[in-house]
Amino acid sequence: MANTQQSHQMANAIRALAMDAVQQANSGHPGAPMGMADMAVALWGRHLKHNPSNPQWFDRDRFVLSNGHASMLLYALLHLTGYDLPLQELKNFRQLGSRTAGHPEVGHTPGVETTTGPLGQGITNAVGFALAEKLLAAEFNREGHAVVDHHTYAFLGDGCLMEGISHEAVSLAGAWKLNKLIALYDDNGISIDGQVAPWFIDNTPQRFAACGWNVINAVDGHDVDALAAAIATAKTSTDKPTLIVCKTAIGKGSPNRANTAKAHGEPLGAEEINLTRAVLGWSHEPFVIPESVYADWDAKAAGEAFETEWTLRFAAYEAAYPELAFELTRRMRGDLPKDFAQVAVDTVVAAHTKAETVASRKASQLALEAFTAALPELLGGSADLTGSNLTNTKSTPALRFDDEGKVVKTEGGQIGRHINYGVREFGMAAIMNGVALHGGFIPYGGTFLTFSDYSRNAIRMAALMKQRVIHVFTHDSIGLGEDGPTHQSVEHAASLRLIPNLDVWRPADTAETAVAWSVALSNRDKPTALLLSRQNLPYAPKRDLGDISRGAYVLSEPSDVGLKKKPVAVIIATGSEVQLALKAQRLLADTKVAVRVVSMPSTTTFDREDAKYKKAVLPAGLPRIAVEMGVTDGWWKYGCAAVVGIDTYGESAPAPVLFKHFGFTEENVAATVLAALKRK
Repeated sequence: MANTQQSHQMANAIRALAMDAVQQANSGHPGAPMGMADMAVALWGRHLKHNPSNPQWFDRDRFVLSNGHASMLLYALLHLTGYDLPLQELKNFRQLGSRTAGHPEVGHTPGVETTTGPLGQGITNAVGFALAEKLLAAEFNREGHAVVDHHTYAFLGDGCLMEGISHEAVSLAGAWKLNKLIALYDDNGISIDGQVAPWFIDNTPQRFAACGWNVINAVDGHDVDALAAAIATAKTSTDKPTLIVCKTAIGKGSPNRANTAKAHGEPLGAEEINLTRAVLGWSHEPFVIPESVYADWDAKAAGEAFETEWTLRFAAYEAAYPELAFELTRRMRGDLPKDFAQVAVDTVVAAHTKAETVASRKASQLALEAFTAALPELLGGSADLTGSNLTNTKSTPALRFDDEGKVVKTEGGQIGRHINYGVREFGMAAIMNGVALHGGFIPYGGTFLTFSDYSRNAIRMAALMKQRVIHVFTHDSIGLGEDGPTHQSVEHAASLRLIPNLDVWRPADTAETAVAWSVALSNRDKPTALLLSRQNLPYAPKRDLGDISRGAYVLSEPSDVGLKKKPVAVIIATGSEVQLALKAQRLLADTKVAVRVVSMPSTTTFDREDAKYKKAVLPAGLPRIAVEMGVTDGWWKYGCAAVVGIDTYGESAPAPVLFKHFGFTEENVAATVLAALKRK
């Protein structure tokens, strides 16, 4: 263990690197890293179980920097402890192509566990990490074989606590008794606008205690021994997460900027940096770290020892429980079971064979019955709408915890796999991100499509981080009916399709829904949003199921409605409107107008197809008419001659009345096609 002088020098190395990197970039946030440096020494220097030589070692502790603007704290730690992050990368802080982005990015920098920056989401991701650890431990650990046994630590600041999502996350962490979650609160009383007291008067310790957390209050955030002792105490908890309130000074060491907002989001300036070096007793040139400090920080030998010890434990576990060991390894790799492809085919074929008329939300549950039975890693849930989202199945009992904090198991020894998130859409989405990042589970969660507005930034973060997270959004249009425009999605499908790397599916029937699920589960590097109807949808007969997974396919040709003619127009439709397109096709056929119907359940998937396939589905020279109960803007990119959509909010009335009111009738679609042909 380092002595007091060593600890001070270790912390000052972080402060110096933060000052120097921000100054060289002429951009960034030096104050928080300087203030949290002693917290970092206490955690990373004395408690954190990790291996810089193998950042992805499974049983490592997870560290989340929720106040991601303090990224230089994390970059300094990764560099000093021995990760593959050379000093030159710190010198290139915030520069194009560097591994030291303005905010930490998972998959971009070794040792970064999650992308943080949007405040409040990091601590919420940490809840997901801790939940995944607890559930995997309950499922896989056996007497004398604790192969899943690590902590999740998070640093967070006032901004994270002011964001509403933190309330959602903190509440759930307490309800789930996540005892291996330890949060260290950088209580410096400063935000961008200055002293927070006029606008942030929460009694944070009481708030966390009320949510079922242990609270270790008023720890001197610059006393490494006291901080390390608090962390040690937190690690003894068996039934509660712990908050450690660390009283700190932002910009610690800066004689003119410490404890002021000026330390937060701008370089200190050369003169102030020189003064700070003098105050800290740090006489070294910019970016120069003494070898003795590097030696004190070096965690490679300890990390290799941690991993070696675990490897021996896992070998004993594998010898005693080979099937469990194989399954845990598979799931942590993110591989689907070997028979998944056959399960997917069987599920789609069964839907096609039965040809049931059900709402696509019910079609989703039917598909989930097969997939949750075959994939034990599927971890479902709903934001207090289980009976409407239909996210539960026979294979996914409700997740519950007993009074001691242990996971309740079924009589057959199964853990709960369906989570009641409560009315916490944003929290649910960000927790699912943390679960996916941890590994071992594929999370999915449900709410109404219109409430995707609440969870949008977490959906965006999943796309940015390339995480396999599945959002089940039901009640997808004005077809909802009497609940009115507050609940009727109009712009949401188009809005979600704008998010890069998010797959969006709006299936028309049971087969398309099963395909959508199979594609979503196969997408290792992107999240998926499934947009599902409340109202029943008849099955659309199909010649071939193979092209559904390509996002769009030819559903019906003129010959299918008795016309031996080539099509003169194409109707493109999604979801519930596919039936409307088919009815319009038949109506036009009565007047000898030949039309092709294309079902496009996923514009995002179809857009990735090659030009040859796109041309085969949407031939050049034929007018295209799109039909969707949503805003029209996104459809013009397909060269449409017309779009039957809705560019206003809905109304409160029975769905059939609304369809007629807004022009979603076969007569109007047919008339729109004829008008487009006249203009040609």
